[in-house]
Amino acid sequence: MKQTLAALIAGLVFGIGLIVSGMANPEKVLGFLDLAGLWDPSLAFVMGGAIIVGLVAFSVARRRTLSFLGLKMNIPQSNQIDKRLVVGSLVFGIGWGIAGFCPGPGLVALGAGEGKAAVFVASMIGGMILFDLLERRKKVA
Repeated sequence: MKQTLAALIAGLVFGIGLIVSGMANPEKVLGFLDLAGLWDPSLAFVMGGAIIVGLVAFSVARRRTLSFLGLKMNIPQSNQIDKRLVVGSLVFGIGWGIAGFCPGPGLVALGAGEGKAAVFVASMIGGMILFDLLERRKKVA
């Protein structure tokens, strides 16, 4: 129960942070990505702040074997940059640039009633299903 409550609180804080920072606003995101036009650098500060928080959190987490909730720490160990990572990053970036959403902000915007987010989330789920089908097919072959 405490894990569910912690996940709910973390999700709410994350969602509120996305709304307050403008990350759930596709026009603001596209303005940030428009380097050749009227570039809006404000989201760079949001990302910079997130990187700092992440660095501190991972620094603390690496020294622990259990989380604050008593769960085993599972920190990714791979540093490998392979074709799947590069292609996935490119697809993610293209989708972000087209839609102005990435998964977290897309879900927040959907919850806020943003019509464009419904199309994005449906497309995201479709892409996840397609990926899963292709992965299963690859394992069978």
